[in-house]
Amino acid sequence: MTTDLFIIGGGINGCGIARDAIGRGLTVTLAEQADLAQATSSASTKLFHGGLRYLEYFEFRLVREALEERETLLSAMPHISWPMRFVLPVHPDMRFDTTTPTSRLLPFLKGRRPAWLIRLGLFLYDTLGGRKILPATRTLDLTSDAAGKPLKPKFKRAFEYSDCWVEDSRLTVLTARDAAERGATILTRTHVSHASRENGLWRIETNGPDGAQTHYARALVNAGGPWVENIIRNVTHINSSEGVRLVRGSHIVTKRLYDHDRCYFFQGSDGRIIFAIPYEQDFTLIGTTDIDHKGPPGAPVCTPEERDYLCNFASQYFAKPVTADDVVWTYSGVRPLYNDGASSATAATRDYVLSLDENGPPLLNVFGGKITTHRRLAESAMAKLQPHFPAMGPKWTAGVALPGGHFPVNGVARLTADLRAAHPYLTDYHSGRLIRAYGTEAFDILGDASCLADLGQDFGATLTEAELRWLMQHEYAHHAADVVWRRSKLGLRLTPDQIAALEIWMQEQA
Repeated sequence: MTTDLFIIGGGINGCGIARDAIGRGLTVTLAEQADLAQATSSASTKLFHGGLRYLEYFEFRLVREALEERETLLSAMPHISWPMRFVLPVHPDMRFDTTTPTSRLLPFLKGRRPAWLIRLGLFLYDTLGGRKILPATRTLDLTSDAAGKPLKPKFKRAFEYSDCWVEDSRLTVLTARDAAERGATILTRTHVSHASRENGLWRIETNGPDGAQTHYARALVNAGGPWVENIIRNVTHINSSEGVRLVRGSHIVTKRLYDHDRCYFFQGSDGRIIFAIPYEQDFTLIGTTDIDHKGPPGAPVCTPEERDYLCNFASQYFAKPVTADDVVWTYSGVRPLYNDGASSATAATRDYVLSLDENGPPLLNVFGGKITTHRRLAESAMAKLQPHFPAMGPKWTAGVALPGGHFPVNGVARLTADLRAAHPYLTDYHSGRLIRAYGTEAFDILGDASCLADLGQDFGATLTEAELRWLMQHEYAHHAADVVWRRSKLGLRLTPDQIAALEIWMQEQA
């Protein structure tokens, strides 16, 4: 059987392209070597954001596109994405990278970020994207506002602006699901070993749960993320001068550091920035680093040096120092940035690059990209391929809900109350978690259960057999890690023994 599009890579870019293409009338097959969002797409800072820092690099098109996308995406997935307010303390110690275009344009500032410059950036941030839902920037007096309480007393003033949170790995899985429900074939744990042009088609060799298979496609999309260059060289065996710069971003998760629900945007004396974000109710997420990654792309770890860097960075702001003892979990991902020759990992472009090889049936290589712009990247990919598929349909994904997202942006509280009314045996935490993960589909998971026992085996931390069977049947979950670290973050609440028992149960069901 021949498909129109064969996509290598089950991260957000690959799944986004699959969803867009199937909705335009193309036939689509996607192969992912491991789990969906196994790598970069589950290791982000979990933000739909415009990229305030990118303004220093004059990346205005990227920032505008990302800002426009925040509200578009928010309306399509109000269960897994929601608005957040970010507090940016202002102090003369704050610096930006002295190699940025802004620094070179304003040499008299000597790397300082004065309040007027930050406010100018936030004015652009408020206006570039045509903001409608999210509130505008305001000035805070940290001596009286609750946001100042956890901070050192030297911080007297701050700006507060809007961005959005998103559950990155759930976004990827739900995008893949939507593509599959529209007719795409999604193959997880399926390695692509070879691809070659043959008789006007791509011949693709895979090895997966059903053994070795051969596929034929009219076009091939390489959305391999950190493996994109390896796929060009060692799977398609095409000579190319294009490559990726692998940049590791590490995060730490600590015990909850403060009581309010706002995030912090911290500027360092070294020119870098980090975020501190309320996380999974009882924790705080701090990140990220920007370090050139030299090892294999599939196994990045947060080094002790990166952990200590983030602790020390946060401790420049928080009145109570953040120490390694506060850290309960770390994670790290590799950003596959287009290799533009930038002098540092921080300066490397965050914009995506789509490279089309038309020496025979087309090969589209996807470099870089941000989770915020994944939908626009998919549209751009289809525009590149349109001459090869002139009958494809028009753009369609803007604002179209993902599975479980068919309710208003401000409807989470109402939906949660409705779930509690239908299933009064649920705790507030349990019902809230289900709505934030599954939206309207939480009702399908629970079905006609009238008590907790009706949901089957209890695996701990509110994870029940009913939910687990849903994840295995509908969301491509095969292992415990798929469930507790990607489709949820229940690994923060489950013991190693509980996770091991979960793995045994899942393998028994396979």
